[in-house]
Amino acid sequence: MKYRQFGKLGIQGSAFGLGCMRFNGNASGDSVIDEEKAISLIRRAIDGGVTYMDTAYVYLDKTSETVLGKALKDGYREKVTIATKMPDSAVHNREEMEALLDEELKKLQTDHIDFYLMHGIDRKKYEYFKSIGAREFFDDKKREGKIRYKCFSFHGPYEEFEYILQDYDWDMVQIQYNFMDVDNQAGTRGLELAGRLGIPVVIMEGLLGGRLAHAPENVQALYDAFPVKRSPVEWAFRWLCNHPEVATVLSGCNEAEQIDDNLRIFDTVGAGIMPPEELTLMENVRKAYLDRTRIGCTGCRYCMPCPQGVDIPRIFSIRNNMSLYGVDPKKDWGYQAICKEGHTPANCIGCGACEAACPQHLPIIEELQKIWKEMA
Repeated sequence: MKYRQFGKLGIQGSAFGLGCMRFNGNASGDSVIDEEKAISLIRRAIDGGVTYMDTAYVYLDKTSETVLGKALKDGYREKVTIATKMPDSAVHNREEMEALLDEELKKLQTDHIDFYLMHGIDRKKYEYFKSIGAREFFDDKKREGKIRYKCFSFHGPYEEFEYILQDYDWDMVQIQYNFMDVDNQAGTRGLELAGRLGIPVVIMEGLLGGRLAHAPENVQALYDAFPVKRSPVEWAFRWLCNHPEVATVLSGCNEAEQIDDNLRIFDTVGAGIMPPEELTLMENVRKAYLDRTRIGCTGCRYCMPCPQGVDIPRIFSIRNNMSLYGVDPKKDWGYQAICKEGHTPANCIGCGACEAACPQHLPIIEELQKIWKEMA
């Protein structure tokens, strides 16, 4: 296992961080975690050299922290650092923040949390956390020793990331990043900004929710033609670890074989080790994925709000994911959400307001009807 510097913190951590959000349910098909299997996987990773454990209060119906706490008994706690998170939905004042942290410490069976994160924030959520005194709470708990590092995980545009990152004395940040997200969310600009500030970056969604683990034909052809043979998973992780700003790459595993494969991969990675021809390959892979884009929607949202409530950019994004990565819309949370919320193309009456506003001049009405037929 390779170990990497955590920016200004002066500590090292494993290049592979175990994400504790994707453990399978038990053999009966229940959604409840198979605790025995999950504990075995966690300890297998730690025995292989993994030192970074990532969980959250809400993961796996609020059971992930409990299972991780059980897995870290018998001396395993001393071998790792724990990252867990405070969701904005669970706290409204200082008293609730105190109660939440105490509950998490109890579930994790520890007297301190190493990396404590404001969970999945954008600027709106960050301002909410500020309004309830979360920053002061983090400062106090760090002085008390209940948390070691003040952190946040981020989902939002770069401009909001830039503001949040420089508005407080953060110790670490977690972002979504992979070779397809270089211009999405915090993106490469955000990664490099954090690096300049000495703030270590932990990577989530390095495989884009598993979408980059299985390459479509045109992408696989590029991998096959390259003289060095690696799996799509290894190429994706190798590309991430080539960035010196990256401290740890999270990977959620639910099988022993996945743990073992990651241990092998992360024993071969390093910052700056990819030669120019490998970087060119990954750029060509990215372009090959983008060539599969079905709708040229940039997500600018000029077409919104739709008078009939159709979430046009979201629908186009779902359709592009179907084409790029083979996503089944019935299993896609975004598709499920628009159906539940009633924001589907079935509401479109062809008024044309969206097409008049679209800077890309897309045939939105025609595409919406085609897409809805394909999805349904």
